[in-house]
Amino acid sequence: MAGPSVQFLGGVREIGGNKIVLTDGPDRILFDFGPSFDPAYENYFRDFLQPRSTSPIKDLLEFGLIPRIEGLYAAEALAHSDLPYRAPEFAGVFVTHAHADHAGYLSYIDPEIPVYVGEGTKALLDAIAGSTSQKYGDHDWRTFRPRAPVRLGRLEVRPYPVDHSIPFAFGYLVHTSEGAFAYTGDFRQHGPRAPDSHAFFEAVRDAHPVALAMEGTRAGPDARENLSEAGVRSRVDAILGQTDDIAMGCTYPRDIDRLTTLYRAAVDSGRTFVVSYRTAHLLASMASHFPPGGIPVPGTSPNLSVYGRRKKVYYAWEKPFLDDAVSAEELARHGARYLLALDFYQFPELIDLRPPKGSPFVHSMSEPFSEDDLNDEVMHRWLDHFGLRFHQAHASGHASQTELFDLVRQTDPKILYPIHTQHPDAFLRLGPRVRPPELGAVYPLAAGP
Repeated sequence: MAGPSVQFLGGVREIGGNKIVLTDGPDRILFDFGPSFDPAYENYFRDFLQPRSTSPIKDLLEFGLIPRIEGLYAAEALAHSDLPYRAPEFAGVFVTHAHADHAGYLSYIDPEIPVYVGEGTKALLDAIAGSTSQKYGDHDWRTFRPRAPVRLGRLEVRPYPVDHSIPFAFGYLVHTSEGAFAYTGDFRQHGPRAPDSHAFFEAVRDAHPVALAMEGTRAGPDARENLSEAGVRSRVDAILGQTDDIAMGCTYPRDIDRLTTLYRAAVDSGRTFVVSYRTAHLLASMASHFPPGGIPVPGTSPNLSVYGRRKKVYYAWEKPFLDDAVSAEELARHGARYLLALDFYQFPELIDLRPPKGSPFVHSMSEPFSEDDLNDEVMHRWLDHFGLRFHQAHASGHASQTELFDLVRQTDPKILYPIHTQHPDAFLRLGPRVRPPELGAVYPLAAGP
């Protein structure tokens, strides 16, 4: 019977889109399943131009945007494609975290295949699905406890919490018939859960891994500033301390750590933090998964309000926040009392808010990946039109190249597979253990470099 092997069906020389197949004899599992952030996807699909709901796999296969693999997809998703339906050939799918590039294609997976997630991750997926068009499908959802083993035939999977820019992220340590295989998922070491990342890599080191699949988002050229979450807080404190006008900030809508940072900065400066309906729904949905006072909760936390964005129709999930919502008129009159979390797609609200020229706008998101970033150009046109002062204050969700290299030396894997990076060759300086994977190639775990 064949020994263990690993195959990379995504995340190869690209950021996002991780799809890792681990096989040991008759037992096969999949780690993560989502679209990549690679420009290849947006070469064909963007905004409202998306795969047809009646034939999604067919459309994605046309451009090589999803792997051609049997025994994984739901029969409905395969409709009209040339890939035949086969009964499930995977014992389970393990999701590292709730970001779209790791979970966004789950709806295409056969509902008979169990999907393993942490309890917090499942709650996040439910909150996202409940307030957006993103759906994850009907599955045999199985939640695990951190560090508790999940046995699937020859494979024993242990999930370890890690620090990332979305809570409830995990790395995996898998014991196979030929030794340990580790997969980091996405992680960092400069956020509020840094000790979790340290503990995971200590466990990987102690397991003497045959192979390590490591994300390398920030490997290679990286001109972005390397702030910690505490550094973001210090910068925001300074910005708020220098203005008597309304302050605005933009961050990733599911970065609960950053939302908490901005909330606490607002409270300590005597301001009320104002969030969107969608952010309010997310925080309310996730409150029970944090200790009391761990995150701001609408209706419970002081100095927290919801922005009363005017709409023709309100969704059911928005209605609990309507009665006490803060109007644009109130924000315009008494702006110095508020820090408003203003999403990029809500910029038309600036027309009603009319912030005084020179009001600060805190961009608490990654700098653009290239000078051709269209959203970045549009954002600055809006800010320039209203005369707002731009401030960059962001802590990455990923470890720096120096940290990545140090962790490789610390864990000392027999083989290193750099994934989730556009620059896997940057790892080659770590010696012959490094094997930048090829898309679709099968690598025996017992083989040497």
